[in-house]
Amino acid sequence: MNRSHDPVRTLLRGVGAYVLVALALAFFALPLLWLASAPFDKHPGITASLPEFTLDNFRRLWDNPNAVNSLASSVILAVGSAILVVGLSALAAYALSRVRIRGRDGLLYALLLLSSIVTGTAAMVPIFLLAAELNLVDSYLGVILVLTGGLLPAAIFILKDFMDTTPRSYEESARVFGASPLRVMWDVVVPVVRPGLATVGVWSVAQVWGNFLIPFLLLRSPDKSPAAVVMYTFYTEGGQPDLALISTFSLLYSLPVVLMFLFVSRRYGFRFHGGIKA
Repeated sequence: MNRSHDPVRTLLRGVGAYVLVALALAFFALPLLWLASAPFDKHPGITASLPEFTLDNFRRLWDNPNAVNSLASSVILAVGSAILVVGLSALAAYALSRVRIRGRDGLLYALLLLSSIVTGTAAMVPIFLLAAELNLVDSYLGVILVLTGGLLPAAIFILKDFMDTTPRSYEESARVFGASPLRVMWDVVVPVVRPGLATVGVWSVAQVWGNFLIPFLLLRSPDKSPAAVVMYTFYTEGGQPDLALISTFSLLYSLPVVLMFLFVSRRYGFRFHGGIKA
């Protein structure tokens, strides 16, 4: 008798699992659908509804000088930080991978652990005082250096795995012909670990693109504020959030990172086995 109920129980379990998955998908999909439709709605609200189509929200956003400048500032901070993170982490990861020194792995894990414990929020006071002493407050360079320093430990940890799996026979062949260590790295190692560099680059841009606290504290001029900071200034005269501008700006703000991710994913893919693309 129990066996006769097994197919029914199996069916009920399957239906229950699909219902839970559908509810989870709806939970995450509804905010994205709102973000995609609200910018084209004449009167967007916090509830889901059919939009009254209009493009006035984009015109209002374009007429806001802070919004346009903030996107340019975000690009400067994200690209500058990503270049430094990729370049410095590649050099450090290559050195840690090839040079055998006592305590190397412990040092790497300690840097990664400290970067997770001592976050930017916890170290903001000494960071601000140091930036003030070096005249880096209200400058893109100061923000880029601070963000780069926070991202480097994790980036080095990621790239070292790619460096470890690079065949050393390639490097030995290049050294036979008199190539210098930098030449070996640029011509031999970098082409092999290019997927890892792309991964770190995308990760760095995404981390900087959405960072609010450090630019908010270090950049004093409104025309230098990035998009993550300017988004919090979109309020109506009554002090209420301007949903039309916020939704429109959020859509434009998210597009560069999404497009970059799709491009890199299509170019390299994100299925790796060590440093070699699968």
